Amino acid sequence: MKEQKQSFDQVLERRGSNSLKWDNLADPQMIPMWVADMDFQVMPEIQEALHKRAEHGIFGYAGPDDSYRQAVCGWMQRRHQLEISPESILCSNGVVSALKTAIQAFSSPGDAVAVITPVYYPFYRAIESNGRKIHPLSLTLKEEGYVLEDSELEKLDGATLLLFCNPHNPVGKVWTEQEQQKIGAACLRYGVKVVSDEIHADFIRPGIRMVPFWNAVPGSRAWSILCTAPSKTFNLAALWTSNILIDDPAMREAFAKVMDRNGTGNPNIFGIDACRAACSCGDQWVDDLNEYIDSNFRFMKNYLSAELPQLKMIEPQGTYLAWVDCRNLGMNARELEAFMKQEAHLLLDEGEIFGKAGAGFERFNIACPRPVLEQALDQLRDAVHRLEG
Repeated sequence: MKEQKQSFDQVLERRGSNSLKWDNLADPQMIPMWVADMDFQVMPEIQEALHKRAEHGIFGYAGPDDSYRQAVCGWMQRRHQLEISPESILCSNGVVSALKTAIQAFSSPGDAVAVITPVYYPFYRAIESNGRKIHPLSLTLKEEGYVLEDSELEKLDGATLLLFCNPHNPVGKVWTEQEQQKIGAACLRYGVKVVSDEIHADFIRPGIRMVPFWNAVPGSRAWSILCTAPSKTFNLAALWTSNILIDDPAMREAFAKVMDRNGTGNPNIFGIDACRAACSCGDQWVDDLNEYIDSNFRFMKNYLSAELPQLKMIEPQGTYLAWVDCRNLGMNARELEAFMKQEAHLLLDEGEIFGKAGAGFERFNIACPRPVLEQALDQLRDAVHRLEG
């Protein structure tokens, strides 16, 4: 591994920092690996931008300016070969709130909204809390990984909207261009609009190609939107800044009206400065980060193979989330959750919350320093060995 400008191995104390992830843990041995934020400091250029804003000392109303929009356009072009216009960018205070906005803007109460399961659990909440029906399409786990069978696409008939996730959370699947074209063709056939959540698009493993939905499916800009954000890529979740890309003027107007009605628009001034700095200066930092995360995935895979062959990590193509099959432990979902918390002292995202097909799986956030990952796996190994006696 080449020398990196930032040491991702550095363990930083997050307890006592009002961290949702690390604070309020009654068990002092507990290692939290659930919510998707990283245990790494942001890159220096972001810190400098925020320091400069804090030193100015005035935090009045603000909005994304031309330099902000140009920075976002530049990032999407450089990193994803996606050409977007500045006016296509609508700023939201989060991708989850953008999903809810899209559901309200592009469907009606009682409509069916499709998801591909197992999937990020706020998708379900966004649908049901807005009076829509969950319309599931199911992934199939095969030896080579998760696939969506062609027969599942026929289930799009009757849906109004598809909440698409690429890379797919929690299983780490990066959809190929051909797979997206099949999905796009089915959506076009049945008149289904698409909301493509591409928040993890910058976390891609070596040899894997991430293709934005707009690039994969020609003509789809007229009936789909892309949800992007610096929050995962640059660890800025608490700055509530997302960039929702909507090329079609009518869709953009409909989305903007609902966003205005709900008050979920422009990010705060710190989020604007952080995103501008990230998109302008973050290429090398993200390359280094991806290299480190890939090494963590490889470390975890080798560790499980050598020490815990009962467990299997489904080989991820993207994200920093490891999806681990724990069904060989012979526990139901409640027993597995209790075992992880009480015996292994790990706070994870339980597979069942992502859908019934996730039962028996655990989602690990491995965007952490290697010593933390190794300690977590040691705790898991020791707990399994005690279990097997």
